[in-house]
Amino acid sequence: MNRILEGESFPLDEHNRKLLSLVRPEEWRSPEPCAMYNLVVVGAGTAGLISALGCAVLGGRVALVERHLMGGDCLNVGCVPSKSLIRSSRAAAEMLHAERFGLTPSETGAADFPRVMERLRRIRASIAANDSAARYASLGVDVFFGDASFEDGSTIAVDGKKLRFKKAIIATGARAVHPDIPGLDSDFLTNETVFNLTELPRRLSVIGGGPIGCELSQAFRRLGSEVVIIQQGRFLPREDPEASALLASVFEREGIRVLLDSKPTAVEKADGCKHIRVRTPDGERVVEADAILIGAGRQPNVE
Repeated sequence: MNRILEGESFPLDEHNRKLLSLVRPEEWRSPEPCAMYNLVVVGAGTAGLISALGCAVLGGRVALVERHLMGGDCLNVGCVPSKSLIRSSRAAAEMLHAERFGLTPSETGAADFPRVMERLRRIRASIAANDSAARYASLGVDVFFGDASFEDGSTIAVDGKKLRFKKAIIATGARAVHPDIPGLDSDFLTNETVFNLTELPRRLSVIGGGPIGCELSQAFRRLGSEVVIIQQGRFLPREDPEASALLASVFEREGIRVLLDSKPTAVEKADGCKHIRVRTPDGERVVEADAILIGAGRQPNVE
């Protein structure tokens, strides 16, 4: 059975089995390439899928190459699962303040995290057919699973098959940056693994205050985790300073511990948890965590 990430904990329930059967079918066999493609697209994420479909509906011969999962980040480890999680967390937050709507407030910790994540997997699987290999093949796109490499300016090789083309699009997306922090080994979460969780971390430390770090910090806090964000500068550094300041105040009001202008310098393991040494404007602090989520930026997939 295919897995989203080799070696990672990936719940193989009915929903994830359905997902994989659509976006990386085990029985899939790559077709024989045609003599010349109008377009070869490398990467079957959002940009790649749209490009392939657009050319195919205009009558072009199109090949689509994906080494991982059809749908890319958006379907599998980005927009779809994150917005499902955020919607559940927003409902949990509204339940805590139900008196605003004339209702009796729920008690803190009412979120059933395993059910929240089961819902996430169900939603993801339910829409995966839109990005499936079978759908694109039915639209006239030749779908190849494997690693693509350029042999020259008009040929791409995929698992021994030669795809000759007039034009090519590289739409391989990006992955999480893994910061060089002593002691931070493979035992951490990114957007590629956090949606595999089935148990809520009691204490979650988030390294990085960009869009991914911020949205997931708030979601996990609203679902019941104790959350600390460690950010070297201000929140959302590409946005207006006023927006960053507003976000920081909202997070502190919701009970998220915020360490701005701070840098993690080391991670140590002791007593069954992780100890993160952090250099802050007020000196060194030690943050204890049961799980660490990395949201420190993205780097392109161009290998």
